[in-house]
Amino acid sequence: MDGDRPDVLLTGLLFYDLVLTGLGKPPTPGEEIWTSGMGCGPGGIANLAVAASRFGLGTSLATVFGDDFYGAHCREILAGQEGVDVSLSRTADGWATPVTVSLAHGQDRALVTHGRQPPYSQDELMGDPPEARTALVHIEAEPREWIAKAAANGTHVYADVGWDPTQRWSRDLLDQLALCHAFLPNEGEAMAYTRTDTATAALGTLAELVPVAVVTRGGDGALAVDQTTGEYAEVPALDVDVLDATGAGDVFGASFVAASLGGWPLSERLRFAVLAAGLSVGHHGGALAAPGWYGVDRWWRSLTDPGLKRAYGFLADRIPADVGPPVRLAPVTPPAPRPLTGPRARERRI
Repeated sequence: MDGDRPDVLLTGLLFYDLVLTGLGKPPTPGEEIWTSGMGCGPGGIANLAVAASRFGLGTSLATVFGDDFYGAHCREILAGQEGVDVSLSRTADGWATPVTVSLAHGQDRALVTHGRQPPYSQDELMGDPPEARTALVHIEAEPREWIAKAAANGTHVYADVGWDPTQRWSRDLLDQLALCHAFLPNEGEAMAYTRTDTATAALGTLAELVPVAVVTRGGDGALAVDQTTGEYAEVPALDVDVLDATGAGDVFGASFVAASLGGWPLSERLRFAVLAAGLSVGHHGGALAAPGWYGVDRWWRSLTDPGLKRAYGFLADRIPADVGPPVRLAPVTPPAPRPLTGPRARERRI
């Protein structure tokens, strides 16, 4: 941190994630499917917190922990293992940490969550937010008071947005971009909110509303405009095998912020974020799949493709001398050679 000033300020809902991989096909009602892999660990807002912290950013997190095993476990990983400052967070008596089962299939996943809304709102957790260099936020239809307070005290707000289940895609939500330094939606969200039919057209509209506009395109990479520097950049995605895409967008956002705080050119910021997100999808879970400097350094040192060597040559001057210890990935079970037999296999379906 810059003195007591956080590099990144975060708030949001924490989950405990159980990720199942290796599905041959999505399950259907009444069917039991065996998977070849399973990982577990913190999720939700923890994805951003761990990704930022692993790039050496002083990260302050305001969230709610349940007073259960999952809450205590997530707190220990975030604060004890990953060095995230959770002093703004609270433990809620009698409230259970939300638990999500993620079924990863192909390049996407389906989520099933058990839980209730937390007893403390984001505004209650934040109060008068500390001055921070940046804040990573998720904007919703109902504006959060703390975001306006953070922007007023000089914090650069980097925002994303979620899928609108109502399919209304109200443009009123974009009014909140007046508080933001950067906006990083995916192309589906960007086109829906701007009423455009291409990622490029959506980017052009968003660039009129916020200084830095980024549109992520999954397997097609990302494109961005920085009005403060007059730069435009478009980069392809890495050709990677996707094990679990959970949290890849969060890793992208945290990595883009890390590079932005370093003052990198836009093309480098975008390539770095695409790289970090690409490295994350090869592991289980969201938070603990974040590569950090250690993972980026390992990838760079093992790289043999001459085209990628040229495209990512800037890393030779960007990777710090001390990349830290090996990152701790989500605990996983080894692939099973064959489905087990026993009572569960013989259960009668009703």
